[in-house]
Amino acid sequence: MANIKSQIKRNKQNEKRRLRNRQYTGAARTAVKKARISLDGSSPVEARNATLAAISALDTAAEKGTIHKNNAARRKSRLMKRLNALESKTASK
Repeated sequence: MANIKSQIKRNKQNEKRRLRNRQYTGAARTAVKKARISLDGSSPVEARNATLAAISALDTAAEKGTIHKNNAARRKSRLMKRLNALESKTASK
């Protein structure tokens, strides 16, 4: 336990930031999971909507600084790659 006043304040700030960061990270993680599930077995329209929601959540998390911008870009790229493969597969049928 901290005895120094500035460290007590710093601990309070860190806890607030940790909780705020968890919201953005958790929302992004949930959106990506839903997008992956929809890419596996649903219609391309649902998959596109879920993927766009995941991209938005990843952008928000990167903008807030909870995840690195390159991490968000990599995840978005992988989702779009899977979405494009699904759409091209259904278009060729």
